[in-house]
Amino acid sequence: MKEIVEKIQRIEIEQKKRKTTDRLAAYNTGEKQHLKQLAFHKCTKRNRWVFGGNRSGKTECGAVECVYMARGIHPYRENRKDVCGWVVSLSQQVQRDVAQKKILHYLRRDWIEDIVMLSGRKDAPEHGIIDFIRVKNVLGGSSVIGFKSCDQGREKFQGVSLDFVWFDEEPPQDVYAECRMRVFDRKGDVFGTMTPLKGLTFVYNEIFLNRRGDPEVWYEFMEWSDNPYLDEGEILALEGSMDENTLQSRRYGRFATAAAGLVYPEFDEQVHVIDPFPIPKEWQDMISIDPGLNNPLSAHWYAVDYDDNVYVTYEHYEAGRDIDYHAEAIKTICKKLGWHTDSKGRICALIDSAAKQRTLGSVKSVVELFYERGILVNPDVEKDLFSGIARVKSYLNQKNGLPNLYIFKNCVNLIGELKGYYWGNGDTPRKADDHSLDEMRYYLMSRPKKTPPILEKSVIEKDKEKRLRKIRRNGVSL
Repeated sequence: MKEIVEKIQRIEIEQKKRKTTDRLAAYNTGEKQHLKQLAFHKCTKRNRWVFGGNRSGKTECGAVECVYMARGIHPYRENRKDVCGWVVSLSQQVQRDVAQKKILHYLRRDWIEDIVMLSGRKDAPEHGIIDFIRVKNVLGGSSVIGFKSCDQGREKFQGVSLDFVWFDEEPPQDVYAECRMRVFDRKGDVFGTMTPLKGLTFVYNEIFLNRRGDPEVWYEFMEWSDNPYLDEGEILALEGSMDENTLQSRRYGRFATAAAGLVYPEFDEQVHVIDPFPIPKEWQDMISIDPGLNNPLSAHWYAVDYDDNVYVTYEHYEAGRDIDYHAEAIKTICKKLGWHTDSKGRICALIDSAAKQRTLGSVKSVVELFYERGILVNPDVEKDLFSGIARVKSYLNQKNGLPNLYIFKNCVNLIGELKGYYWGNGDTPRKADDHSLDEMRYYLMSRPKKTPPILEKSVIEKDKEKRLRKIRRNGVSL
């Protein structure tokens, strides 16, 4: 009996010891779960980014993802054996102090087969610079987590095939492009965790704006309040020490340079962009076109539900094409969507009033050319810029009691323009990448103007007003 009790005690001691050393098992479990970290790990996209403030929990995501993959124990993905990946830091010093430290934090020592050092001792790797770690993979064989620094230059990132690359903070564009090639043949992943402090760089354009409409791009913003382990008092103290622009980056992980001059800061991709769904025939409303030949022609298909909410359901956006091409593309999309026509079978659309003009190179206007091709375009649109911007803002504002605007996620150019539309000098937006926004303004300005609903007053409010009127009229006290 004594031997059994002693054995149970030894097991309990070992379990307690394991619990304190197996930090990966304790990651994001229990009552305090970091939901945005979970969203990152669950995402199946191959190009994932977390834009996070300092101490928001973003770096934990990258480190844990690397260990998951190297060990072959990812809880939300198909696991592989003999995985090879890189951790990319800005410099070797940053590697040692941040990314390398986090990897070692989550990688139990009995999971490590070998550590090769660039400097320092392998029995104390946290104090030196690691070249790579060989990790035991539960599926058999072993995996490799290699460490690279951007200050080595692009040439040091050539020649190997990888399963993953983690960028700890924003890399130079040439290093990013080279690493994308490293994961190409293995269909691997790239993921980054960063605080956007460098302004409107390539990450802003390629990832946040996603100008190319890459379906594998995903991102999430992480801020202090998302981290359940940060104390509220500490958050308030940190807030008080920063100006607004610094706070946007350091707390919210936002591209502060961009946010300061956005025309539509009300636009929230998490709220306004939705998955496509079949649109009822009776919701179909209008097509709106901003014409272009050398410049892009932008066209979107708009629908309206029973509560007057507007849905942008489809997009045609292409440059360097003639009227014949665009007319045929619009017809093909209408056929695909089962879009309604007028009594004569013609497609109806709004178009920029400039389309009425006849250029020196043509004896016919764009309106006439579309008409000849079976598309009846109406150029009588309201083009006042400031009224149009105000109307768009009213549809994006979810709290004003008015109809809302929702955009299907396949309308990538419209989404990109909304995220990257800035004020220029004075009160005029910069005239660039606004073709979709122009025709959306034409469409929303064509709709009846809505006013917030008047709420029914309570009996108490009505009685109070009645008493106030009596006071003003007769000087009678309450």
